[in-house]
Amino acid sequence: MFSSHFWKRPIPDSLTAMVKSLWRDRNDQLDPETDYVEIVQNLSLYEFTWDITQSLSFALFRTYAVPSIGRLLDETGQFTEACQKRYDDTALLLEAPFVHGFDSEQGRTALRRINQMHKMYDISNDDLRYVLATFVVVPKRWLDDYGWRPLSETELRACVNYYRDLGRHMNIKEIPETYDGFMHLMDDYERAHFAFDAGGRRVADATLGLMCTFYPAPVRKPVEVFSRALMDEPLLQAFRYDAPHPAIVRLSRGAMRLRARLLRHTPSNRTPTFTADLPRIKSYPGGYALAELGTFPSDRRATVGCPVAH
Repeated sequence: MFSSHFWKRPIPDSLTAMVKSLWRDRNDQLDPETDYVEIVQNLSLYEFTWDITQSLSFALFRTYAVPSIGRLLDETGQFTEACQKRYDDTALLLEAPFVHGFDSEQGRTALRRINQMHKMYDISNDDLRYVLATFVVVPKRWLDDYGWRPLSETELRACVNYYRDLGRHMNIKEIPETYDGFMHLMDDYERAHFAFDAGGRRVADATLGLMCTFYPAPVRKPVEVFSRALMDEPLLQAFRYDAPHPAIVRLSRGAMRLRARLLRHTPSNRTPTFTADLPRIKSYPGGYALAELGTFPSDRRATVGCPVAH
């Protein structure tokens, strides 16, 4: 069984000052072409834990607006019938490679499970490549809009290299080489494919409903409205969600920017925050085994194989 508490990462002596530039300075001393896993660790576990968790969740949420993705997820029943477990499993499996490295036992186990699940279904390389692009583009845009600082050029290049490596381990073909390549891929794919699908809407509703359960009952409706206020118009239209009143949109986005301004005056985190430690991860209070996460052939409803070799 795996617990995140085993990993106690020492802070280098040269970085012990409680200053806000701690991790940016550390990352900019590293090489994004070779040290990209460590840079992503620093960003995800220390610098932007909440922001990256939220932005990656939002990235996956966007993909449901592509009918071939949202419809398939609805047909599996995993998001509508076991949404909490699916959310937890996805987060834990995606975390393992950057915590432990792609070549570690844990990283290989997580990637094996991800590939085994994808192999159970008929998923195109284009859809897989689009999902990968959202992991690169959405967090960068989130931090531009709502982070206390944007990514540095070194950090952005490291994120590109990290997800290129993840894509290679998933045998995704024709992966972009640059951030601009990922950005154009995502934007073009959404313009071409965003459309309403009843199954995709059910998956979006279930996911949004799950997110609201992370907060006390009296504020769940405001949280749902707040979430829609952060969505762009093409996404709202694809799900046929009502856009909140413009005043609510301004208030919601203004609150996020106020949070960012306040965070600029707080010290850098020196203790890592792992996915398993987050209160919203509820499925495994006693720990978990990576090899047992996710869905298996007996759980699935679709039976066709994936054309992408794994």
